[in-house]
Amino acid sequence: LTLEQSRELLNAVDGPDKERDYCILTLFLNCGMRLSELVSINMSDVIHNNSTLRIVGKGSKERIVYLNDACLASIDAYVRVRPKDDLKDKNALFISNRGTRISPKTVQAMVNKYLTKIGLGGAGYSVHKLRHTAATLMYQYGNVDIRVLQDILGHENLGTTEIYTHTSSKQMEEAVNANPLSKMREKTDKNE
Repeated sequence: LTLEQSRELLNAVDGPDKERDYCILTLFLNCGMRLSELVSINMSDVIHNNSTLRIVGKGSKERIVYLNDACLASIDAYVRVRPKDDLKDKNALFISNRGTRISPKTVQAMVNKYLTKIGLGGAGYSVHKLRHTAATLMYQYGNVDIRVLQDILGHENLGTTEIYTHTSSKQMEEAVNANPLSKMREKTDKNE
């Protein structure tokens, strides 16, 4: 998704579960986590005193992701309305309407609902595309180093991370122009 489409997606959230849905979309678009990582988040994984989130990724590998202001605000808004009674999994951050940990299928359906609402339904967009979007936005707009992005996404190999980083012509031009030698000219007899 482009930056504008990402904003549209977040602005499309409504309904009785809007705080939960907004929080889920915010975490996907800001932290680049996998679907399996999101549904496995426990309340205790959110560490407010240092604005971090413990994520258990592929192969049960743990990593810490820093939460920006948007993530913290959306988590706080959701936790205020999060169901507390008759929960089958009290540890789960995200709760379904049945009082259980939210399922991957429910999250996929919710994401597809909002993608369709903004005109992107069935166009190859999915939960995984939100992970891809987060990585691309951090890389293109935040000038995030690819190795830092690798750590955020929890990739073993840098090659995997490179797939997520689409460089634009403008970025390539800016990179070349940022070289300190970009203004250097060959000395000629006239310059001496």
